[in-house]
Amino acid sequence: MASLKLSVLDQSPIHDGKEAKEGLFDTIKLAIKCEELGYYRYWCAEHHDTPGYASSSPEIMVSSVANATKTIRVGSGGVMLNHYSAFKVAETFNTLSALHDMRIDLGIGRASGANFLAARALHNANNGDYANKANDLINYLDNKVPKNDYFYGVNLSPKDVNSTPVYLLGSSDGSSKLAGKLGAGFCLALFIGTHDRPTQIMKYYKDNFTASKNFKKPKAMLALACICADSKEKAQEIASSHTYWKVQAFRHPTRDGLHSPNEVKKLYENLSFEDKAYYHETLDSMILGTPKECREKIEKLAIEYGVDEVIIVNVTYLFEDRIKSYELLAKEFNLNKR
Repeated sequence: MASLKLSVLDQSPIHDGKEAKEGLFDTIKLAIKCEELGYYRYWCAEHHDTPGYASSSPEIMVSSVANATKTIRVGSGGVMLNHYSAFKVAETFNTLSALHDMRIDLGIGRASGANFLAARALHNANNGDYANKANDLINYLDNKVPKNDYFYGVNLSPKDVNSTPVYLLGSSDGSSKLAGKLGAGFCLALFIGTHDRPTQIMKYYKDNFTASKNFKKPKAMLALACICADSKEKAQEIASSHTYWKVQAFRHPTRDGLHSPNEVKKLYENLSFEDKAYYHETLDSMILGTPKECREKIEKLAIEYGVDEVIIVNVTYLFEDRIKSYELLAKEFNLNKR
């Protein structure tokens, strides 16, 4: 699959036991490196009051990454739209597109990205508003607010900026169908959870797709958790930090920061039988191995789901392990020679 594009989704993890704010600077360093390596786009995630992750404001990180790079597409992966005004999000990304020569993407999601208290502090809206907000957002960006709409006639500032493409991020057929109906791009998040995501989800998106201003045909992508290393054993060791984090995050009410692989070895022994089972289920949901092994699995999934672009997610304790993973993958796919 010589034409398969590889991109990056960055959750801004806090590496090496550093101060939390250093996760933001590591995001910028990694983005510069990934542009040099030939990755196609770089998306920044949103998490609130989440130990282990540094970024709660993807729009600010998008601006910072775009300022530090020149050619790579930069976007959000994604803005949790339920928390915000659709018009304000449209204004923000319209401004970013104006400043950065239209290489900005707007990825949105319906998840909270926050614990209960943080979600309440953000005035979290009911998920039932999401479809309407997504529709309004695209209408604002495309300058196609219907004449019978209360907000008909409102304009984004600055005017005369080409519409920013919108992508829906999700892990279910509900998101895929909505993305198709709205004529948006769709990214299926295989890195979230361990539940089954049948290829039918992507078929729903394509079957329901309606052409739009930014997308004349469906634009389908996968987001995968992948750590590439010199051996599969080394990749599994590196992955243990985030795997243990997920056990704590999804099976217990408290979340830790990232522990080193050596610490995880000891912590693992104290897990319950059920937690250990979830640990291995989570580990098995990731793509882990040598460059050749990772490429084979990535290409296999791309063919199965019918996509021409895969977004790579990884969270490691050591920043150098993360950089090396993206380097090995880029070399295996010959990204900088395309």
